[in-house]
Amino acid sequence: MAMYESEHTRFMREWLEKHPQELEEQKQGRALWWDKSPGDADAQRRLAEARVPQKPYYYDAN
Repeated sequence: MAMYESEHTRFMREWLEKHPQELEEQKQGRALWWDKSPGDADAQRRLAEARVPQKPYYYDAN
């Protein structure tokens, strides 16, 4: 029994075979927007110290 493959999946697979450089560009874009590194420990500490605790009920004026 053959597995179903949509037209879009087939198109993307064939397109990436013809344009292998796009895989590297995809990795760079993913790293830029999604892969968050721990970053600078000093910056993380300063952010934690600057954080203001949130009230249990946000709309309470008291």
